[in-house]
Amino acid sequence: MKVLVVGANGQIGKHLVRFIQDSESLEAKAMIRKEEQASFFQELGAETVVVDLEDDPETITKATEGVDAVVFTAGSGPNTGPDKTMMIDLDGAVKTIEAAKSAGVKRYVMISSFDTTRDAIQSAPESFAPYVVAKHYADVWLRGTDLDYTIIHPGRLNNEDGTGEVEASSKVERGEIPREDVARVILNTLENEATIGKEFQVVSGSTSIEDAIQSL
Repeated sequence: MKVLVVGANGQIGKHLVRFIQDSESLEAKAMIRKEEQASFFQELGAETVVVDLEDDPETITKATEGVDAVVFTAGSGPNTGPDKTMMIDLDGAVKTIEAAKSAGVKRYVMISSFDTTRDAIQSAPESFAPYVVAKHYADVWLRGTDLDYTIIHPGRLNNEDGTGEVEASSKVERGEIPREDVARVILNTLENEATIGKEFQVVSGSTSIEDAIQSL
């Protein structure tokens, strides 16, 4: 299975591409914004494609052709304003969803925010609310398609070494999770067809990632 990793140059994306390239059944196509970002992925033997999420839908669709799955790991980042949040986390996500449909790609994995419910929007701090709104409507858009989707809601991200152990369910207590473990969760999600049509929250825990995904 060839997997287009959207946001490949991000911290989760880099871990994910590395794990995919180490797997026996998957291969990665890394979607990056700048040509100078390509060397990291080329050293892993991964294909790269230079596309900006603010590009037109046709360009994104072309990047999606020839793959079997799309994983959206992109994000506008904490230092951008609401305008970039809407352009990347909402419009960019929707364009990749539509690109998958146009290119005939059925499998789609969305890395969302921990809680994207209406209650989460209403209770979010003013500075964080646009991000929750963007993720909320991107999730809504994906649920409304006939894609074989999975929506992953990770807890607060950190850069600690992954433990390989998590807690995953439709609803879990808030907590943290290393980005490396999120990438492993994505990998196991791609390898397990039982995750199709499901969404779940995930934080650090005491269950192996493989077992946690298997039990969803």
